[in-house]
Amino acid sequence: MERKLILIANDDGVHAPGLHRLVEAVAPLGDVVVVAPDGPRSGQSSAMTVNGPLRVEEHPEYGDAKVYSVSGTPVDCIKIAMNNILKRRPDIVLAGINHGSNAGVNILYSGTMGAVLEGCLQGIPAVGFSLLHHSIQADFSQAMPLARMITEKVLANGLPHDVCLNVNFPAKVTIEGVKVVRAARSHWTEEYQTYTDPHGKPFYWLTGGLVNEEPDATDTDLYWLDRNYATVVPSTTSQNALDAIGLVTDFLK
Repeated sequence: MERKLILIANDDGVHAPGLHRLVEAVAPLGDVVVVAPDGPRSGQSSAMTVNGPLRVEEHPEYGDAKVYSVSGTPVDCIKIAMNNILKRRPDIVLAGINHGSNAGVNILYSGTMGAVLEGCLQGIPAVGFSLLHHSIQADFSQAMPLARMITEKVLANGLPHDVCLNVNFPAKVTIEGVKVVRAARSHWTEEYQTYTDPHGKPFYWLTGGLVNEEPDATDTDLYWLDRNYATVVPSTTSQNALDAIGLVTDFLK
């Protein structure tokens, strides 16, 4: 039988330590091909390059994994991999391990999850992994065996049509277990710090913080991450608000 083909992308760039740790974690499960942005692309969501060329560079192998960088977004990486790099369809698309949380509302902004949703759109089982620690020196050692276990289970069992997984790991703690939950309703305060450049002109830098709108709800990712559990949120590419069709039909009459 042919070995499983594992496609890995991220939004932190081809040299990110979290990407290397994910390669190490899943390498025993199949043949790994990395196609990642040539630099950080956090917050790119499902953006893709439409007004410029994309360039692909092959890098030295990492272990036995083939490695390519793309001068575009995480979604570009999946599209280029599927159409121009891979010789066959991958059995799974992985993204991460991201440096920082993609829990709660962050799935809407995340380049990591943009890559995952793109894989899902193409009918491939897809999983995104994130660690709640932004540091380049972040410790991924507890996340790695869980990432391997989840990948192995998805390779063996698949996922429902139009469903992908958003997995987040707490950091700097002992991970107590894994919870399959929903994403918490949340929002960013989206504050911007004002600075002045050397020419006296103002510029702005995004700061702010994530606010959990339902801190007491016990079935959400933010609740269990605060209690040192890894969380798995089944997510979908569908943008249909089916429950609202009747309501909108009524007021448009």
